Amino acid sequence: MIRFISLSLFVFFHLGLQCFSQENRPNIIFILTDDQRWDALGFAGNELIHTPEMDRLAKEGLFFENAFVTTPICAASRASILTGTYERTHGYTFGQGEIKPEFIDQSYPALLKESGYHTGFFGKFGVNYSGFESLFDVGENYDRLDRFKDRRGYFYKTIDSDTVHLTRYTGHKAIEFLQQAPLEKPFMLSLSFSAPHAHDPAEEQFFWDRPFNTLYEGQYFPKPPLTDQKYFDALPLYVREGENRNRWYWRFDTAEKYQRSMKGYFRMISEIDHEIGLIRKELEKQGKDRNTVIIFTSDNGYFYGERQLAGKWLLYDNSLRVPMIIHDPRSTQSGIVKDMVLNIDIAPTIFDLAGIDKPKSWQGLSLAGFLNENSAEFERTEFICEHLWQVDIIASSEGIRTEKWKYFRYINDPQHEELYDLESDPMEKNNLAMNPAFWNRLLEMRKQFEEKEKEMRHRKP
Repeated sequence: MIRFISLSLFVFFHLGLQCFSQENRPNIIFILTDDQRWDALGFAGNELIHTPEMDRLAKEGLFFENAFVTTPICAASRASILTGTYERTHGYTFGQGEIKPEFIDQSYPALLKESGYHTGFFGKFGVNYSGFESLFDVGENYDRLDRFKDRRGYFYKTIDSDTVHLTRYTGHKAIEFLQQAPLEKPFMLSLSFSAPHAHDPAEEQFFWDRPFNTLYEGQYFPKPPLTDQKYFDALPLYVREGENRNRWYWRFDTAEKYQRSMKGYFRMISEIDHEIGLIRKELEKQGKDRNTVIIFTSDNGYFYGERQLAGKWLLYDNSLRVPMIIHDPRSTQSGIVKDMVLNIDIAPTIFDLAGIDKPKSWQGLSLAGFLNENSAEFERTEFICEHLWQVDIIASSEGIRTEKWKYFRYINDPQHEELYDLESDPMEKNNLAMNPAFWNRLLEMRKQFEEKEKEMRHRKP
């Protein structure tokens, strides 16, 4: 009898501790899209796009209307998300080999798995790392296949022997993960959709699943702003002849192509939106919706043809600014947050939610405080923006952005500087760098950037 009572007490306390642990350590789903700019969802004021699930997440949670990436390119941005550090700290972008192991060792997937979370990843990892399979408990790394110059770049994965769009496949793998996750552990699921990234080798560029064929069919998309020739002519020659211009020819250089590309881009976002709805239904079905935090953002912004450009990479807000949502069903806080938040804040936020101390090497800030009724004042007043990849077709650049001002320069042509008063000129129409009336402001912003960059170099791990 004594042995039976002891065993019963052991089981009771063991299960009780597991339930307590699960209750106090939320499940977390992190959703990352590819090339979705900040206003490409209805909640941001976009009246043309159909994104009811993203809008519901934003309405029920927190929508960060001033969210930015520190580097507007997928490889470096994704490395920053993983490691909570700037590009000039982690040093990873295209053409650099593998990410340095010391940064992966301090990444949120590695440390969260060590802390007892059941971790999963499906989709575009976007960072060259040969140890991917050991980084997560369950994972699959896949992206568009460039060797296919047509729709097969997006349609090559199968479910029950049926070939499906990558967006559908990622949603399917997410639901499968939720159904198979162990009950005794909290889970952390990272989903990285390839959409709405264009399929660059293909003539038609954008590919979506058949059920979305008629969506936006009769919609007319108005011409984007800043398409006047003067805005293009104001760019330095290496930008006018670079990859941003090449991709404009691929997607936007005729009225017909512009309409087709915008419909395709929006359809691909709406397809992701549909999968988010299915994932939330599965959470509700399993009774996990009340303890699962959903974080949503994109790896960089996007040009719709503004300045007669396409793609991202440049340090205008078109390519720096992204959507960001945190939906925590345990929190009573909802609404729009105006503070500047960054992609490097994702990892610290995940750790704060999970009750884990962040590594000292991380440079981002936790956003979890915004979920509290009496949140502390957010400390950020500025951030460095940078694109350090040295490649002929994209001009590398660096700068600094505050709430009111932005300064940047091209690294290989430092004499070309740009300065914008974001308060009076949010679309960055008027470069004030050559205006004598703003000479002192230019010197101040240049110094501010150089001091911040020097501080980061001295604190580099």
